[in-house]
Amino acid sequence: MEFTSYSEEIDLQKYWLVIKRRWLPATVTFAIFLGCGYFFSLRQKVLYRAESDILIKSDKSSELTGLRNNLGKIDSVNNDPLSTEKQIISSRPILEEAIEILGIKDDDGQPKSIGLISSGLSVKQITGTDILKISYQGEDEKLVAEVVNSVVKAYIENDVFTNRSEAVAAREFIDNQLPKVEEAVQEAEKKLRIFKEKNNIANLQGEAERTLNTIGSLESQMAQTQAQLADTNAQYGTLRDQVGMNLEEAIAASAVSQSNSVQQALATLQELQVQLADERSRLTEGNPQIVSLQEREEALNSVVQERINNTLGNRQTANNANLQMGNLQQGLIASFVDLEVQRSGLVSQLETLRNTHNLYKKRLEILPRLEERQRELERQVQAAQSTYETLLNKLQETKVAEEQNVGNVRIISEAIEPSGSIPTKSNLIVMAGGSVGILMGLAVAFLIDILDKSVKTVKEAKELFGYTMLGVIPSFDKSGKIRPVAVNSDLSIPRVIARDMSQSPVREAYQMLQANLKYLSSDEKIKSIVVASSVSGEGKSEVSANLAASMAQVGRRVLLVDADMRQPIQHHIWGLTNAIGLSNTLISEAEWDEVTQEVMPGLDVITAGVVPPNPVALLDSRRMARLVEVFSQNYDYIIFDTPPLVGLADTTILGKMTDGMLLVVRPGVVDSASASAAKEMVTHTNQKLLGMVANGIAVNNEPDSYFFYKADKYSKRNQASLERV
Repeated sequence: MEFTSYSEEIDLQKYWLVIKRRWLPATVTFAIFLGCGYFFSLRQKVLYRAESDILIKSDKSSELTGLRNNLGKIDSVNNDPLSTEKQIISSRPILEEAIEILGIKDDDGQPKSIGLISSGLSVKQITGTDILKISYQGEDEKLVAEVVNSVVKAYIENDVFTNRSEAVAAREFIDNQLPKVEEAVQEAEKKLRIFKEKNNIANLQGEAERTLNTIGSLESQMAQTQAQLADTNAQYGTLRDQVGMNLEEAIAASAVSQSNSVQQALATLQELQVQLADERSRLTEGNPQIVSLQEREEALNSVVQERINNTLGNRQTANNANLQMGNLQQGLIASFVDLEVQRSGLVSQLETLRNTHNLYKKRLEILPRLEERQRELERQVQAAQSTYETLLNKLQETKVAEEQNVGNVRIISEAIEPSGSIPTKSNLIVMAGGSVGILMGLAVAFLIDILDKSVKTVKEAKELFGYTMLGVIPSFDKSGKIRPVAVNSDLSIPRVIARDMSQSPVREAYQMLQANLKYLSSDEKIKSIVVASSVSGEGKSEVSANLAASMAQVGRRVLLVDADMRQPIQHHIWGLTNAIGLSNTLISEAEWDEVTQEVMPGLDVITAGVVPPNPVALLDSRRMARLVEVFSQNYDYIIFDTPPLVGLADTTILGKMTDGMLLVVRPGVVDSASASAAKEMVTHTNQKLLGMVANGIAVNNEPDSYFFYKADKYSKRNQASLERV
């Protein structure tokens, strides 16, 4: 939690610093909007307002007449009918009608545009009520009340007309639909009647019960018949075994035995056969008498057979053994025939019962479908009748509603002529302009800061480069106070603060820088240092001069070499001539000790000398490398002031010959693109970068100001100490 709070505090401070940096455009923007607000406040006109309150409530006259209808009922899709009514009041037809009522016309005699009313008309709902407040403000104190009352009147007339129009439309619709609905009722009833006639339906529910009872009765009869048939079959089988013949033979034998002609012929035949038997016992077969008897026997057999055929109708033949039977045999045959007749009757009865049973079951199976279809047709009839009755009732209601002349609007208070004008909002407009100006000023400040790609603070420089921060050099003006650094500050000649201002916090910053360099490496002492920057104008020459002076002030023997043979400036800083210098030494026109000039105790300076046509060729030479070795042998520290890194190779060439490079970064001068290019060049050429120093820092504009001295307090404390001494 503590870390989060700290981060938020830093972010707020960062925003404050943005405002401090961009205060001028933010202030100008604020002034513009504030001026606009003040200008509009002066143009405010004297206006008058009139108001009228109306009550919006559904018409209940239909309830008083005992009829029910929703005509004239206030309703809305979004459950907010008053919002709908507000829009209706402000609609074009209402405003045009209000202008007609007012009689306001233009020069051509035509009603004026609705813009005359709509611009000043306001319709609001009184919270928690069904009351709408209609107000109008304008410059004419008499016209405002007339406008409000005209709008209310036009709205009331429109409401009454709308309600009556709805009733008329409903009545016409019902008149048009009644014949169709009546026809639908008749059609539904006709379908139901045809269905009942086609399926022989009187009462499906009673028919189902009767069918079930009938099926039960038939099943009972079938069971009884089957039992009787089984008993009859048993008796029939027994008699058939006793009779020893089938039914046809038994019928034939019974018929023959009961025929007198057959029996007479049989009796004569039997007497002849007895006589033939007696004669055969006495005579031989060939005897004429036996032959005569045989012929008579054959003739009688033919007569018997003919009479049997006549009796049976040539349908079957009778067995001669069964031609003559006794009473018992005849009784058995009669019983046998009766049982066969009874059995056939039972079989036929059982078949009839089964067919009837199947018919009733099929009827029972289709009864549910018939009942379902009947219910469907009855529902259609009921629905059609219900619709017809409803339309008849609605027709009566709409006829009554059509004759009504009552709306949903009640006037609670009419608009009257105002007694005074509306208080102007000049102060509010000015405040609004100021508020918008503040917001827009902040927006402009942050927008400019976002579009500005320059490195703005030491923190941004550390995040961008990622190098060790060895020192922070504050900026100051002539009075010694910390000041922002101008982008073109490289055009002025830098000052040697470490020499000229002993009590300055800038001097202490350089002392801290040289101390950090001294203890930067414990393994190998750093003697030769290249001071470079990403672009020109970051104050590398100023840092070089002051760093060298600070080292000399602590008893070190220091050599400051102006290796910027493109735009040399060290001779201006120290007030020296540049007739001869480093370039002359590199082309062997002079020795290094001949061009060395002492500027203060412990500090020697070698100026750049005559500007050569190709400085890179001179720096990238064995003589330059030899000079660096010689300088290291004769001085404790050698400081090289070099050109910017971006776009030039001078600094990287010299950096490989020295113990390390010190990068000068000046927020507000270097941008992120140049800084990235410089960092890439340092990495690509494998330079030994000792660290970086932030130059020209406005302490009050830094979020990490705890790193720096407070110039005013520091100066006051030291001044007080000197006075006590």
